[in-house]
Amino acid sequence: MEWIHNLFFGGGVAHSILLIALVIAAGIALGKIKIAGISLGVTWILFVGIALSHFGMRIDPTTLHFVKEFGLILFVYSIGLQVGPGFFSSLKKGGFTLNMLATAIVLIGVAIAYIIHVVTGIPITTMVGVLSGAVTNTPGLGAAQQAYTDMKGVSDPSIPLGYAVAYPLGVIGIIVSIMALRLIFRIRLDKEAAAANHSDQDDAGAQRISIVLENPTIAGRTVGDISSLIDRTFVISRVCHQKDGRTEIASNNTELNLGDKLFVIAAHKDEDALVAFLGHKLDMAFEEWEKLDSQFVSRRVMITKSELNGKRLGDLRLRSTYGINITRVNRAGVDLVANRNLHLQMGDRVTMVGTEIGVAEATKVLGNSMRRLREPNLIPIFIGIFLGVLLGSIPILLPGIPQPLKLGLAGGPLIVSILISRFGPQYKVVTYTTMSANLMLREIGIALFLAGVGLGAGEGFVETIVDGGGYKWVGYGVIITMVPLLIVGTVGRLFYKINYFTLAGLLSGSMTDPPALAYSNAVAGNDLPAVGYATVYPLTMFLRILTAQLLILFAAA
Repeated sequence: MEWIHNLFFGGGVAHSILLIALVIAAGIALGKIKIAGISLGVTWILFVGIALSHFGMRIDPTTLHFVKEFGLILFVYSIGLQVGPGFFSSLKKGGFTLNMLATAIVLIGVAIAYIIHVVTGIPITTMVGVLSGAVTNTPGLGAAQQAYTDMKGVSDPSIPLGYAVAYPLGVIGIIVSIMALRLIFRIRLDKEAAAANHSDQDDAGAQRISIVLENPTIAGRTVGDISSLIDRTFVISRVCHQKDGRTEIASNNTELNLGDKLFVIAAHKDEDALVAFLGHKLDMAFEEWEKLDSQFVSRRVMITKSELNGKRLGDLRLRSTYGINITRVNRAGVDLVANRNLHLQMGDRVTMVGTEIGVAEATKVLGNSMRRLREPNLIPIFIGIFLGVLLGSIPILLPGIPQPLKLGLAGGPLIVSILISRFGPQYKVVTYTTMSANLMLREIGIALFLAGVGLGAGEGFVETIVDGGGYKWVGYGVIITMVPLLIVGTVGRLFYKINYFTLAGLLSGSMTDPPALAYSNAVAGNDLPAVGYATVYPLTMFLRILTAQLLILFAAA
């Protein structure tokens, strides 16, 4: 039975693959276990890797390094592809406030970690690991490890050890902080839900409005004239003429008169101004419009032709050619108003209205083939990874830093993926991947990375906890987790009057922590926590990666 012993404790390709597969499978299985509704998820892979490594199951360092770094690249690149389209819009308006508060959470946590390092004398490498674990940010751990390796030429096992020790209570501490803010401010969930229903938190979305035209100054003008008169985001989809009761699909040449009923798709933030300009709002459901003229149908069609990627909606001339209106564009679950300057992307779902024949012909132009979307676009992914690694390897010289700063294998691919997913379609680059494909890429990446980190950190783990003062790191991690959240959460509630559900999403996103988001969603019963989470997630992820590197470069040089 010596071959079995060699397979588990020996070396070679078979040994490495078997051990990595065992660690990932066991870790994911354990991650399904929940205690009081909380699970550590895929982070169990890290602990399984540490356990097996502690008992002598280890991998060749070169192979281990490749698995770890390649997994990290896949993970952060897929995250960038997901959040990239909404990254820049999240920095505007209300998103700016949320992102500034999230930035404060990041910086306060970094400051606390550095103060603990100075006061206690714990090596900064260990504190960076504790910091990454306390804020449940795995890419920051990867960035810190790479920065130290680039600077010293060897890895420091105390970084992943600190991460592993602090992570479990980091997950719990975030949820406890959210619960504590609810108790401190005596928040009633029903009142928060009612306030949310009356707030203007969906400015980016699109909604349907029925309006009676009553403004005599625009009577007799065309739809095209009105679009140029008011600088708002809207589309007039249908018009029911008062004169003869006829309903038609609106075109730029459709003449409007007093008393005409208009079916309008508009951004929520523009609703009041639009109604005030045109007339008054009607309590008329969409189904009533369909009854006015049964010849018109409404269909949702998916854009699956790559040649349409990045094209402006107005350039397709669907209204003039087929007599149909595109009123909304659903992108990543958000309905956008279909103005003519909107750049289309593969995977967009457009709502079109028109005759059965017109809609059918326009559908052929757009594609609507799920088979096309299921085909993977691997070239942009690997070109993006190539450019990301290239960007991450460029040394950046900053005054006062002895070693040049690099974005690294975490920061470089993340920035490139955000940029390519946001601006790629405008240059005919197809960046679309299905949600399932993106999730698969991301989960494989994080699983490989955590397996690599765990298998490399197991040696000396128990000794560190028992004899090396590792139990103190747990307490330091709790401080780093909860103090910034409670401070910024209090500021957000007292001074910015942020809805509790949005605040919970903000706190979860500032820690890039899915378990906390799951808890917040369950408490809220609406999507406000998810919106807050998604708003701050991209910037927070970037800052976590950058600050982890800076701590290593500044203090460990």
